[in-house]
Amino acid sequence: MTPLYWILTIVALQRAVELFYAERNARALRKRGAFEAGAVQYPFFVALHLAWLLAMLLLIPASISPNWYLIGFYALLQALRLWVLLSLGPRWTTRVLVLPGTPLVKRGPYRFVRHPNYIVVVLEIAILPLAFGAYWVAGFFTVLNALLLAWRIRVEDAALTASHST
Repeated sequence: MTPLYWILTIVALQRAVELFYAERNARALRKRGAFEAGAVQYPFFVALHLAWLLAMLLLIPASISPNWYLIGFYALLQALRLWVLLSLGPRWTTRVLVLPGTPLVKRGPYRFVRHPNYIVVVLEIAILPLAFGAYWVAGFFTVLNALLLAWRIRVEDAALTASHST
């Protein structure tokens, strides 16, 4: 198996584990009274991430050697992703779920920036295809992701503000 296939397999498995963890957390949060904001957005994000992986699988030649420095940077992003997950704990999901009456998380990377997970995702979507020289895949999916994130952040911030202003 080539480096491309190994790396894409690892990324796909990581995403599958994260989806399982996120859905488990989402069920628990809903039982505690959490509400979802922007549910209509969710299928677009799932489609974007699936298309991103498929584009790399189908459009990048399997024989291409990656830029290992960029793969290393991508690996560092996974450490940041883990920091985000650990900081949010059972409140981390792939959906926008707001649990009224609970304070905003202010530990971990949330001490420094409001949406650290989104920063990680933006960088991931650009860096991984760039590591294989797929500049147009990186550019295309970065633009799509930016548009979706702009929409999501507005919805998320509005829901969090409304929930925490009462």
